Amino acid sequence: MNDHQNNDGDVEAVRREKLRALREAGNAYPNDFRRDALAADLHNKFATAEDLAAADPAPVKIAGRLMSRRDLGKSTFAHLQDMSGQLQLFLNAKHLGEDEYAALKKYDIGDIVGAAGELFFTRTGELSVRVNNLRLLTKALRPLPEKYHGLTDAEMKYRRRYVDLIMNARAREIFRTRTRAIQCIRDFLTRENFLEVETPMMHPIAGGATARPFVTHHNALDMKLFLRVAPELYLKRLVVGGFERVFEINRNFRNEGLSTRHNPEFTMLEFYQAYADYHALMDLTEELLRELCQAVRGEVKLEYQGRAIDFAKPFARLTLHESLLRRHRELTAANLQDKEFIARFAAHAGVEVRAEFGLGKLLTELFEKTVEPELQNPTFITAYPVEVSPLSRRCDARPELSDRFELFIAGRELANGFSELNDPEDQAARFRRQLTAEQLSGAAANPPPTGAPHDSPRFDTDYIRALEYGLPPTAGEGIGVDRLIMLLTDSASIREVLLFPHMRPEAE
Repeated sequence: MNDHQNNDGDVEAVRREKLRALREAGNAYPNDFRRDALAADLHNKFATAEDLAAADPAPVKIAGRLMSRRDLGKSTFAHLQDMSGQLQLFLNAKHLGEDEYAALKKYDIGDIVGAAGELFFTRTGELSVRVNNLRLLTKALRPLPEKYHGLTDAEMKYRRRYVDLIMNARAREIFRTRTRAIQCIRDFLTRENFLEVETPMMHPIAGGATARPFVTHHNALDMKLFLRVAPELYLKRLVVGGFERVFEINRNFRNEGLSTRHNPEFTMLEFYQAYADYHALMDLTEELLRELCQAVRGEVKLEYQGRAIDFAKPFARLTLHESLLRRHRELTAANLQDKEFIARFAAHAGVEVRAEFGLGKLLTELFEKTVEPELQNPTFITAYPVEVSPLSRRCDARPELSDRFELFIAGRELANGFSELNDPEDQAARFRRQLTAEQLSGAAANPPPTGAPHDSPRFDTDYIRALEYGLPPTAGEGIGVDRLIMLLTDSASIREVLLFPHMRPEAE
């Protein structure tokens, strides 16, 4: 009886009965079949019948999942899928023997099998294996989705990624691309003399970024710990220690919302270079992204959600003020210095204006609301207000601004970098101001007692101590790897590029 003639419950019952019979007959889950070839390698090596005839290959042993089967009287054609692709099997009683061919009739789509035999080309020109030995290695108790549609429900795709990967070649390619891209980043930075390191995931202080942390508790030490929101402060400690070029590719955790652009845990690349400024990192970032796009896509241009993006041209560079003046022709340079005017203008533009916002925060919110979505081709925005840049070095010419940039592509932030603040007294003062602002807005994860900033989950006393030993002039940057993979794979949602994105609990 075929699967499509039953509902899923009936199908599972039939398959479980087949498994029961296998158990009675012996080992239902053997692990003694060893393959010696992959489907894609065989297709590449023997592209034509002439290639096969010239090579006179030895018999092959392949293994994988049974994806299709056509019974034609005393012969059967099937497709086996392994990690590299699919290969056709040709099976009949003459080559298999009557008993093995009879056993094949009980196999189901989704079963995992091992097959041994000779390679040949069918009359239609398809490379195939004429099977003389077939083994059932794993019985699939649940049926796969319908062949041509796979998992069409988006939520089910993410919840049952294992099924999506079986059925969806594009999903498999997205994650292969992700792996290639991360390896390319590693190779590039290693070639540039950066050292890859690992820093703690659990922090005693929720520092390094203004984000809401996840909180946990260490029983043995009886202390509160925070899953890291960023590795920044630890990486800069390493620069203090003499590792002048370091990078880390790892997870950050932020206890915030879910969206097509946000997941509570996400992958970041962070790197730091001593004796460099943010201009040097902008140049390095351009070079990295061009090389990455070429390596992964085969060219330095790509299309994302119907829009062409060109990495070949020099990336645009604008200050935050310049970008606002270009977007809003009615604004003047004088307006950008007038807090009350900007507050009214931003509110009219749809920004949620809060009493504790300073001018710098207002300008940044206005930029994010009205300018950021329009930045399609790669654009560096520089000179962010110090108010929103607590770890950035001040601009020498304009101390209210920072030596900082953010990179925007396809209307979203991809990278954030700056010349690092290495003045320990200035850094301590900014930590205190940041703490006060968070307490006023109610955003602090655990507001400290009055007069005890050293107890704050934001005020990192040890980091200040590290700066007091001396951080050389340094520039650092973070790049969102998940968003970068979205761009390289033309994926509209971050869930498409995460193997197991966070989901609400599944209803029972």
